[in-house]
Amino acid sequence: MRVLEFNNIHRAYKRGVDVLKGISFSLEAGEVVGLLGKNGAGKTTLVRIAMGMIEAQEGTVRIFGLDPREDALEVKRRVGYVSEDQILPEFLTVAEVISLHRGLFPTWDDALERRLRERFELSPKAKIKTLSKGQARQVALLCAVAHRPELLLLDEPAGGLDPAARREFLETSIQLLNEAGSTILFSSHHMTDVERVAGRVVMIHEGRLLLDHALDDLREKYTLVLVPRGPESRRKQLAGLKGCMSVRDQSDSLHAIFGFDPDRCRALMERELGIQSAYCTPIALEDMFIELVGGRS
Repeated sequence: MRVLEFNNIHRAYKRGVDVLKGISFSLEAGEVVGLLGKNGAGKTTLVRIAMGMIEAQEGTVRIFGLDPREDALEVKRRVGYVSEDQILPEFLTVAEVISLHRGLFPTWDDALERRLRERFELSPKAKIKTLSKGQARQVALLCAVAHRPELLLLDEPAGGLDPAARREFLETSIQLLNEAGSTILFSSHHMTDVERVAGRVVMIHEGRLLLDHALDDLREKYTLVLVPRGPESRRKQLAGLKGCMSVRDQSDSLHAIFGFDPDRCRALMERELGIQSAYCTPIALEDMFIELVGGRS
Protein backbone atom coordinates (compact mmCIF):
# COMPACT_ATOMS: atom_id res chain seq x y z
CA MET A 1 0.00 0.00 0.00
CA ARG A 2 1.28 3.46 -0.89
CA VAL A 3 1.34 5.57 2.24
CA LEU A 4 2.84 8.73 0.71
CA GLU A 5 2.96 9.65 -2.98
CA PHE A 6 4.45 12.69 -4.70
CA ASN A 7 3.52 13.07 -8.36
CA ASN A 8 5.26 15.71 -10.52
CA ILE A 9 5.58 18.25 -7.70
CA HIS A 10 6.51 21.80 -8.74
CA ARG A 11 6.91 24.70 -6.34
CA ALA A 12 8.41 28.20 -6.68
CA TYR A 13 8.63 31.05 -4.18
CA LYS A 14 9.72 33.58 -6.80
CA ARG A 15 8.44 33.75 -10.34
CA GLY A 16 10.72 31.78 -12.63
CA VAL A 17 12.79 30.34 -9.74
CA ASP A 18 11.54 26.81 -9.08
CA VAL A 19 12.49 25.13 -5.80
CA LEU A 20 10.97 21.80 -6.88
CA LYS A 21 10.92 20.81 -10.55
CA GLY A 22 8.76 17.76 -11.08
CA ILE A 23 9.54 15.53 -8.08
CA SER A 24 7.88 12.11 -8.13
CA PHE A 25 8.37 9.20 -5.72
CA SER A 26 6.31 7.20 -3.24
CA LEU A 27 6.65 5.32 0.06
CA GLU A 28 5.15 1.92 0.74
CA ALA A 29 3.88 0.88 4.16
CA GLY A 30 6.71 0.18 6.61
CA GLU A 31 9.48 1.79 4.54
CA VAL A 32 12.17 4.00 6.07
CA VAL A 33 13.40 6.49 3.47
CA GLY A 34 16.21 9.00 3.90
CA LEU A 35 15.72 12.27 1.98
CA LEU A 36 19.08 13.80 1.02
CA GLY A 37 20.12 17.05 -0.64
CA LYS A 38 22.14 20.21 -0.09
CA ASN A 39 20.63 23.17 1.73
CA GLY A 40 18.13 24.75 -0.63
CA ALA A 41 17.58 21.54 -2.60
CA GLY A 42 13.88 21.54 -1.65
CA LYS A 43 13.72 18.92 1.13
CA THR A 44 11.86 21.08 3.65
CA THR A 45 9.52 22.40 0.96
CA LEU A 46 8.65 18.83 -0.03
CA VAL A 47 7.92 17.78 3.56
CA ARG A 48 5.80 20.89 4.15
CA ILE A 49 3.79 20.11 1.01
CA ALA A 50 3.21 16.61 2.38
CA MET A 51 1.98 18.12 5.64
CA GLY A 52 -0.40 20.45 3.79
CA MET A 53 1.41 23.49 5.21
CA ILE A 54 2.05 24.85 1.72
CA GLU A 55 0.57 23.92 -1.65
CA ALA A 56 2.27 22.55 -4.74
CA GLN A 57 1.77 24.80 -7.75
CA GLU A 58 1.70 21.78 -10.01
CA GLY A 59 1.36 18.06 -9.31
CA THR A 60 -0.30 16.16 -6.51
CA VAL A 61 0.58 14.69 -3.13
CA ARG A 62 -1.45 11.95 -1.48
CA ILE A 63 -1.19 10.49 2.03
CA PHE A 64 -3.20 7.28 2.47
CA GLY A 65 -4.82 8.28 -0.82
CA LEU A 66 -6.00 11.58 0.71
CA ASP A 67 -5.21 15.21 -0.14
CA PRO A 68 -3.36 16.69 2.89
CA ARG A 69 -5.03 20.07 2.38
CA GLU A 70 -8.57 18.99 1.57
CA ASP A 71 -8.56 16.18 4.14
CA ALA A 72 -6.29 17.94 6.62
CA LEU A 73 -7.87 16.71 9.87
CA GLU A 74 -7.97 13.04 8.91
CA VAL A 75 -4.41 13.13 7.53
CA LYS A 76 -2.89 14.94 10.52
CA ARG A 77 -4.46 12.47 12.95
CA ARG A 78 -2.53 9.68 11.23
CA VAL A 79 0.78 11.53 10.78
CA GLY A 80 3.59 12.52 13.16
CA TYR A 81 5.82 15.48 12.28
CA VAL A 82 9.02 16.92 13.74
CA SER A 83 11.14 19.63 12.11
CA GLU A 84 14.41 21.35 12.97
CA ASP A 85 12.74 24.75 13.32
CA GLN A 86 9.68 23.51 15.20
CA ILE A 87 8.79 25.87 18.03
CA LEU A 88 6.86 24.79 21.11
CA PRO A 89 5.07 27.39 23.31
CA GLU A 90 7.78 28.50 25.73
CA PHE A 91 5.35 29.58 28.43
CA LEU A 92 3.84 26.10 28.77
CA THR A 93 5.18 23.22 30.85
CA VAL A 94 6.10 19.84 29.36
CA ALA A 95 2.92 18.36 30.85
CA GLU A 96 0.77 21.12 29.32
CA VAL A 97 2.27 20.65 25.85
CA ILE A 98 1.69 16.90 26.07
CA SER A 99 -1.87 17.43 27.31
CA LEU A 100 -2.55 19.77 24.38
CA HIS A 101 -1.45 17.11 21.90
CA ARG A 102 -3.19 14.29 23.74
CA GLY A 103 -6.49 16.05 23.18
CA LEU A 104 -5.91 16.19 19.43
CA PHE A 105 -5.34 12.49 18.82
CA PRO A 106 -7.96 9.80 19.56
CA THR A 107 -5.26 7.11 19.27
CA TRP A 108 -3.00 8.62 21.95
CA ASP A 109 -1.12 5.92 23.89
CA ASP A 110 -0.71 6.94 27.55
CA ALA A 111 1.67 4.06 28.29
CA LEU A 112 3.94 5.05 25.39
CA GLU A 113 3.83 8.67 26.53
CA ARG A 114 5.02 7.67 30.03
CA ARG A 115 7.70 5.39 28.60
CA LEU A 116 9.12 8.14 26.38
CA ARG A 117 8.92 10.75 29.14
CA GLU A 118 10.91 8.45 31.41
CA ARG A 119 13.38 7.50 28.68
CA PHE A 120 14.06 11.16 27.91
CA GLU A 121 14.04 12.07 31.63
CA LEU A 122 11.63 14.95 31.01
CA SER A 123 10.21 16.70 34.05
CA PRO A 124 6.45 17.33 33.53
CA LYS A 125 6.67 20.57 35.51
CA ALA A 126 9.57 22.05 33.53
CA LYS A 127 8.68 24.98 31.30
CA ILE A 128 9.66 24.66 27.65
CA LYS A 129 11.78 27.83 27.86
CA THR A 130 14.03 26.18 30.48
CA LEU A 131 14.80 23.11 28.34
CA SER A 132 17.91 22.58 26.25
CA LYS A 133 17.53 22.34 22.48
CA GLY A 134 17.84 18.57 22.69
CA GLN A 135 15.20 18.27 25.41
CA ALA A 136 12.77 20.48 23.49
CA ARG A 137 13.28 18.29 20.42
CA GLN A 138 12.56 15.22 22.57
CA VAL A 139 9.27 16.77 23.71
CA ALA A 140 8.38 17.40 20.06
CA LEU A 141 9.22 13.79 19.16
CA LEU A 142 7.15 12.46 22.04
CA CYS A 143 4.18 14.52 20.87
CA ALA A 144 4.70 13.33 17.31
CA VAL A 145 4.79 9.62 18.06
CA ALA A 146 2.72 8.98 21.21
CA HIS A 147 -0.42 8.64 19.08
CA ARG A 148 1.41 5.89 17.12
CA PRO A 149 1.25 7.56 13.69
CA GLU A 150 1.08 5.48 10.53
CA LEU A 151 3.45 7.95 8.87
CA LEU A 152 6.28 9.84 10.58
CA LEU A 153 7.79 12.86 8.78
CA LEU A 154 11.10 14.07 10.21
CA ASP A 155 12.64 17.20 8.67
CA GLU A 156 16.21 17.47 9.98
CA PRO A 157 14.79 16.48 13.39
CA ALA A 158 18.16 16.07 15.06
CA GLY A 159 19.88 19.08 13.51
CA GLY A 160 22.08 20.92 16.02
CA LEU A 161 22.11 18.07 18.53
CA ASP A 162 25.30 16.43 19.75
CA PRO A 163 26.06 12.93 18.37
CA ALA A 164 24.80 11.10 21.47
CA ALA A 165 21.52 13.00 21.58
CA ARG A 166 21.11 12.58 17.82
CA ARG A 167 21.56 8.81 18.03
CA GLU A 168 19.11 8.56 20.94
CA PHE A 169 16.58 10.59 18.97
CA LEU A 170 16.84 8.43 15.84
CA GLU A 171 17.00 5.10 17.65
CA THR A 172 13.74 6.02 19.37
CA SER A 173 12.19 6.58 15.95
CA ILE A 174 13.49 3.22 14.72
CA GLN A 175 12.20 1.39 17.77
CA LEU A 176 8.75 2.87 17.33
CA LEU A 177 8.79 1.97 13.65
CA ASN A 178 9.65 -1.65 14.38
CA GLU A 179 6.97 -1.92 17.03
CA ALA A 180 4.11 -0.25 15.18
CA GLY A 181 5.00 -0.76 11.51
CA SER A 182 5.01 3.00 10.84
CA THR A 183 6.40 4.46 7.64
CA ILE A 184 9.17 7.07 8.02
CA LEU A 185 10.47 9.78 5.70
CA PHE A 186 13.31 11.78 7.20
CA SER A 187 15.80 14.30 5.93
CA SER A 188 19.28 14.60 7.39
CA HIS A 189 22.72 16.02 6.61
CA HIS A 190 24.34 13.18 8.56
CA MET A 191 25.09 10.27 6.23
CA THR A 192 25.89 7.91 9.12
CA ASP A 193 22.37 8.51 10.48
CA VAL A 194 20.86 7.71 7.10
CA GLU A 195 22.91 4.53 6.77
CA ARG A 196 21.89 3.46 10.28
CA VAL A 197 18.18 4.16 9.86
CA ALA A 198 17.11 4.06 6.21
CA GLY A 199 16.45 1.16 3.92
CA ARG A 200 16.19 3.46 0.91
CA VAL A 201 17.65 6.78 -0.16
CA VAL A 202 16.04 9.55 -2.22
CA MET A 203 18.45 12.31 -3.26
CA ILE A 204 17.28 15.60 -4.76
CA HIS A 205 19.46 18.29 -6.28
CA GLU A 206 18.44 21.71 -7.54
CA GLY A 207 14.79 20.71 -7.28
CA ARG A 208 15.03 17.48 -9.26
CA LEU A 209 15.12 13.82 -8.30
CA LEU A 210 18.71 12.68 -8.68
CA LEU A 211 18.66 9.23 -7.08
CA ASP A 212 16.10 6.80 -5.67
CA HIS A 213 17.52 3.43 -4.62
CA ALA A 214 17.57 0.87 -1.84
CA LEU A 215 20.61 1.43 0.36
CA ASP A 216 21.87 -2.10 -0.31
CA ASP A 217 21.78 -1.40 -4.06
CA LEU A 218 23.88 1.72 -3.57
CA ARG A 219 26.50 -0.29 -1.69
CA GLU A 220 26.59 -3.14 -4.18
CA LYS A 221 25.90 -1.60 -7.59
CA TYR A 222 27.60 1.79 -7.65
CA THR A 223 31.30 2.46 -8.11
CA LEU A 224 33.71 5.37 -7.77
CA VAL A 225 36.13 5.36 -10.70
CA LEU A 226 39.38 7.34 -10.60
CA VAL A 227 41.26 7.75 -13.89
CA PRO A 228 44.25 9.90 -14.92
CA ARG A 229 43.26 13.28 -16.33
CA GLY A 230 44.81 12.56 -19.74
CA PRO A 231 43.70 14.54 -22.81
CA GLU A 232 41.13 17.33 -22.54
CA SER A 233 38.54 15.14 -24.25
CA ARG A 234 38.68 12.46 -21.52
CA ARG A 235 36.15 14.14 -19.26
CA LYS A 236 33.63 14.25 -22.09
CA GLN A 237 34.42 10.63 -23.02
CA LEU A 238 33.81 9.49 -19.47
CA ALA A 239 30.55 11.40 -19.18
CA GLY A 240 29.32 9.81 -22.42
CA LEU A 241 29.84 6.22 -21.29
CA LYS A 242 26.84 4.08 -20.43
CA GLY A 243 26.11 4.06 -16.69
CA CYS A 244 28.03 7.26 -15.90
CA MET A 245 26.16 9.47 -13.44
CA SER A 246 28.69 12.25 -12.89
CA VAL A 247 32.29 13.28 -13.59
CA ARG A 248 34.27 15.61 -11.36
CA ASP A 249 37.72 17.16 -11.84
CA GLN A 250 40.21 16.65 -9.05
CA SER A 251 43.82 17.83 -8.88
CA ASP A 252 45.45 14.93 -10.71
CA SER A 253 42.55 12.69 -11.73
CA LEU A 254 38.92 12.51 -12.80
CA HIS A 255 36.32 11.12 -10.41
CA ALA A 256 33.33 9.40 -11.98
CA ILE A 257 30.32 7.60 -10.52
CA PHE A 258 28.98 4.59 -12.41
CA GLY A 259 25.90 2.49 -11.83
CA PHE A 260 27.90 -0.73 -12.24
CA ASP A 261 29.97 -2.91 -9.94
CA PRO A 262 33.78 -2.35 -9.81
CA ASP A 263 34.69 -5.31 -12.07
CA ARG A 264 32.36 -4.15 -14.81
CA CYS A 265 33.72 -0.61 -14.50
CA ARG A 266 37.33 -1.81 -14.90
CA ALA A 267 36.39 -3.74 -18.03
CA LEU A 268 34.51 -0.69 -19.37
CA MET A 269 37.49 1.64 -18.81
CA GLU A 270 39.85 -0.76 -20.58
CA ARG A 271 37.51 -1.52 -23.47
CA GLU A 272 36.19 1.98 -24.19
CA LEU A 273 39.07 4.23 -23.12
CA GLY A 274 42.07 1.90 -23.17
CA ILE A 275 42.77 2.69 -19.49
CA GLN A 276 44.22 -0.22 -17.52
CA SER A 277 45.12 1.79 -14.41
CA ALA A 278 41.60 2.89 -13.44
CA TYR A 279 40.93 2.64 -9.70
CA CYS A 280 37.41 1.27 -9.17
CA THR A 281 35.90 0.84 -5.71
CA PRO A 282 32.47 0.55 -4.09
CA ILE A 283 31.36 3.96 -2.84
CA ALA A 284 30.09 4.94 0.59
CA LEU A 285 26.92 7.01 0.83
CA GLU A 286 28.75 10.13 2.05
CA ASP A 287 31.26 9.95 -0.80
CA MET A 288 28.45 9.46 -3.30
CA PHE A 289 26.66 12.50 -1.90
CA ILE A 290 29.81 14.62 -2.29
CA GLU A 291 30.50 13.35 -5.80
CA LEU A 292 26.95 13.72 -7.09
CA VAL A 293 25.81 16.82 -5.22
CA GLY A 294 28.74 18.54 -3.59
CA GLY A 295 30.78 18.67 -6.77
CA ARG A 296 27.96 18.84 -9.30
CA SER A 297 28.08 21.90 -11.57
